[in-house]
Formats: sequence, structure tokens, C-alpha cells
Amino acid sequence: MRSDMTLEHLDVLIIGAGISGIGAGRYLKTELPGKSFAILEARPAPGGTWDLFRYPGIRSDSDLHTFGYEFKPWRDRESIADAPRILAYLRETVTENGLDDHIRYHHRVVAASWSTADARWTVEVDAAGQRTRLTCRWIFSASGYYRYDRGFTPEFPGRERFGGPVVHPQQWPDDLDYAGKRVLVIGSGATAVTIVPAMAGTASHVTMLQRTPSYILPVPRRDGLANALRKHLGPERGFALTRRKNIAQQRAIWSFCRRYPKAARRVIRWVNARQLPRGYPVDEHFNPPYDPWAQRLCVVPDGDLFRVIRDGAASVVTGRIASFTETGVLLESGEELSADIIVTATGLNVQAFGGVPLSVDGAPVRLPDTVSYKGMMLSGVPNLAYAIGYTNSSWTLKVGLLCEHFCRLLRHMDDHGYEICRPEVSDPAMPTRPFLDFEAGYIKRAVAKLPRQGDRMPWLTSMDYLSDVKLLRAEDVTDRELHFSRAATPARQL
Repeated sequence: MRSDMTLEHLDVLIIGAGISGIGAGRYLKTELPGKSFAILEARPAPGGTWDLFRYPGIRSDSDLHTFGYEFKPWRDRESIADAPRILAYLRETVTENGLDDHIRYHHRVVAASWSTADARWTVEVDAAGQRTRLTCRWIFSASGYYRYDRGFTPEFPGRERFGGPVVHPQQWPDDLDYAGKRVLVIGSGATAVTIVPAMAGTASHVTMLQRTPSYILPVPRRDGLANALRKHLGPERGFALTRRKNIAQQRAIWSFCRRYPKAARRVIRWVNARQLPRGYPVDEHFNPPYDPWAQRLCVVPDGDLFRVIRDGAASVVTGRIASFTETGVLLESGEELSADIIVTATGLNVQAFGGVPLSVDGAPVRLPDTVSYKGMMLSGVPNLAYAIGYTNSSWTLKVGLLCEHFCRLLRHMDDHGYEICRPEVSDPAMPTRPFLDFEAGYIKRAVAKLPRQGDRMPWLTSMDYLSDVKLLRAEDVTDRELHFSRAATPARQL
């Protein structure tokens, strides 16, 4: 092991080369070209989610005019895009912005410890099986919010009895042959409603088994107005107008659903009934017990899920599993569902900051004891920023704002000679609540292990784009709850 004096030192270490990490690298290189930085990626390629998942039909459920970067227009005719197109877009971004030399693959961050005396992080890294270390002034965590090595699968009684393959979408085997097979997909979220129509054309029949229905809306795969604007105004102006239109549209739908949940429920049910065969039991299979946007709405491009149901290539069953059997699944109702292959589209395992243990001056950081500052930093943890996007809109909308704000913050510190930036809650009696106000199962399973949020700014985790434009883009980076200092000197409050 080399001595600390010979460790490589960086201004910023970005963890993760997915959509957030690539964006962070581009903003750093553009806004602060003098900063040294590296992007560490545990996997062998960039792209994050879009390189990891290989299940049939993998796509975005947000339009790429808002899910893509503000600085790079989406030029494809399809606004709801599949993974290969998204991955190509991300890799173009890497190349166009000269990020290839900044990304280090097979580099997994193992731990990070902060020293206030030295005003730097020491980061332990597994580099292709070799343990190494480096130091950095800042860490920007862009590792997403779930475990990459394993998805969530409940304990199903009798699972070992089933004679066929049981596959989780996160570990989809390349050689899975489902042609002419009966496929049972367990789940009703975004992954399930993507897989079912994608497999239905090849399998003999696909059944989606859900414990609870989800809200599902058909959306056009192609945005006709976006394509017309690009044709007549050019890619830059057409993209900018489309992005503004879609941001407003997303916000309007979410606001309507939250403000008028009963009316929204009726509208969604009406849309579903028009897409399904006459006499179909809509309320049994497409009428959730919760209000719209208590969980994320699922979208189906061109109504493909409804189409395969109409065609008889797929069906939906609502019920609870009693046990697996040798030939399928037995429900608590007594109904048996036969299958040759079972797909457990049962969700993700949430993991904050890539599961990297953090310590500050020798004390371990317990995430539930921290409070989120502006949705991008943690109370009591210096020089650490992270990227978490929206749950009610396109993820990347917020990530772009966070990256802009992060660069402005670093510029402010340079201008004033500061080396340390630490958020601190001034009111110890401030009430706190869960980091994400979201009822999705994967969030509820992990919420006790996540940071908290407060009841006032800057300690709220905002899910409103226009509010964040004001907070993160228009307002000053300084705040009375954000403290700046130099190494080995008392904190200075601005």
C-alpha cells in the first residue's frame, strides 16, 4: 500500500457512470474545466440501469425529451424509447463531452472517510480485484437508489417445487427460451407491464399475476407535435419547446391527480375501459385501492398491454399466492395458474449511496440520523453531494438542476477560498419525516434506512420542478444552514 502522501488526489470523485454520473461529469467539465475529476463505475460499461437490464421490452416510462439531458436534444422519432436507444444516447454524451478518459470501469467504491483537519475524503476502491485508495475534496454520489447485484423477490412458499425457470428481470438470462411457453409474470409495476406485451408475441400465453392493481395509462410512443417542431424549427429549438411542453404536461397531470383524486380515478378508469374488451372486469384488475400518484403511474406506449389483452395473447389475474406448485402457482382463492416459466417482476432493493459506508472524523454516518439538505446533501456530512431524481416526473429533470447547483456551489467556494461545506440543522426540534413521501413497496421496505427530510426549506426533498428551478437555479447557493470553512479552522456561517 502506498503512503498517504502518494495517493492520487482529485477535486471531485463521481460514483457511478449511469445517467446521473454522466450528466455530473459533463456539467463539471463544462462549468468548471479546471477541476480534476474521475467517474468510478463498478460495471464494465457506462449506462447504469440502461446497460444492466436486459429483459424483453426494457424501455423508459418517461418521454426522452424530459428524461434526456437539457444540453443534448433527443433526436429520435420515438419519445418513449427502448434501452438500446437510450444507451446509445448516453454513450454519445460520453464521447461528445470527452468523458471517456475520466471513467474508470471495474472500480467499485468500498468505503469513504472524511477528515476535517485535512478537508478531504479518503476513498477505498476495489479496482478489478485490487484494493487501492485515493483522496478527493468532494464526493458526488450518482449511484442511483437500488442494488445492482440483486432485485427484490418475496419468499414464496414451495418455490423449490416449481419445475421450470424462475427469473427476476434484474438477472435476465441471455439464453432464456420462452417461444411457445406459458409465462407467468408476478407483479403489476412498470417492469411487469413492459415485459408482458414484449413476451406475448413469442410465448404461447403470458399471464400477469398481481396482488394489487396499478394505475396504467396508454401514451403515444411517438410525440407528433415534437417531431413536427423538430422538422420545422430544427433540433435545438424544437427540443427546447417540446421539453417545456412535456414538463408542463407532467406537472399538470400530477397536480390534477393529487388535487382531484376521485376525478382522476374516474378518468383513468374510463380510458382503461375503452382500451379493454367489452364486458372486461375493469374494477377487478385496473382499479387500485390507493389514489392516483400515491404510487407512480405506469405508462404503456401505444396501449401495448391492452392490445395483447384484447388479442388474447395475455391476461391479468388479481389474487394472492398461496404457494408455488410443480406446474405453476396456487392462489389463496384455490385457482391454479399453470406456467412453464415464472418471472418475478417484484421490484428492487433500495440502497442509498451504493451501499458505501461513510464516516466523518472517525464516526460512522447513520443515514437515518441525517436530514436531506435541498435534496442533494446530508446534515453533518461535509463535501458530499448526491443525485436523486423525481418520483413523480422524469428523473433527469432534477438531476440536471442538482448538477448546475453543485457547480455553482464549488465556484462560490473557490471564489471565497473555502475548502469545507457542511449543512447543519439549526433547529434541533424541527420535525422530520421520511425522505420520500411515496407508497411504493420498494420505498416502504427501505424508508427506515434512508435519511430524513424536514418540514421547511432547505430541508425538504422537493418533487416539484418549478420550485426546484427557483431553489437550485435562481436562488443563491448560500444559506444560513450551510456552513463554510477552511481546513483546521472554525466553521464560518454565511
